[in-house]
Amino acid sequence: MDAGIAPGSGALGDRVKGIILKPTEEWPRIAAEAKSEGDILRGYVLPLAAIGPVASFIGGQVFGYGAFGFSYRPPLVGGIVTALISFAMAILSVYVLMFIANFLAPKFEGQADRPAAFRLVAYSYTAGWIVGIFSLVPMLGFFGLLGLYSIYLLYTGAMPMMKVPEAKAAGYTAVTIACAILLMLVVTPITAAITGLVGFGAASMSANEDAGGAVTLPGGKEM
Repeated sequence: MDAGIAPGSGALGDRVKGIILKPTEEWPRIAAEAKSEGDILRGYVLPLAAIGPVASFIGGQVFGYGAFGFSYRPPLVGGIVTALISFAMAILSVYVLMFIANFLAPKFEGQADRPAAFRLVAYSYTAGWIVGIFSLVPMLGFFGLLGLYSIYLLYTGAMPMMKVPEAKAAGYTAVTIACAILLMLVVTPITAAITGLVGFGAASMSANEDAGGAVTLPGGKEM
């Protein structure tokens, strides 16, 4: 155990609470830890990144997606594979943003440090992952905007983790997020195409095995 780190401070619940409620106090603790990338991935990233995909899958199967009386409940197989793809993309985004954050740090008078960059990104994503729980009820999906708090977490972590001067932390955060958005604009259509192919395959299978999704029209008629 690192000196100065309280017992149990690395527990999942304690870390989530600390980084969400008191990020300026939690980041120095994180910076002083010597946890490996693998430990953080297994003990923090994987369970939290799974919240959104699992919640979305359950919400889609129970409530379906739609509005104004129309509702679509995706086929079971398609829903499972879509959730797995979303989960994989969430993990991939951590590594991609880590490389971006690490590359940009020296450009803003900070220090390139891959382990620190991984921790910065992994813990900054906390808010975005936690609000994924709202996907259990698709109509509450707009609460996902609360995930933008992750931008603030990245900003507060830039100084203690990447040694970016306070005067340049806002610029570093803005450029890092801008690069992430550009990347997302490239990756999202690819992900949608893969998901669409999966959905088509699931629909074809469900047509043969009667295990597919359903469309509900206004008035409750189901197709």
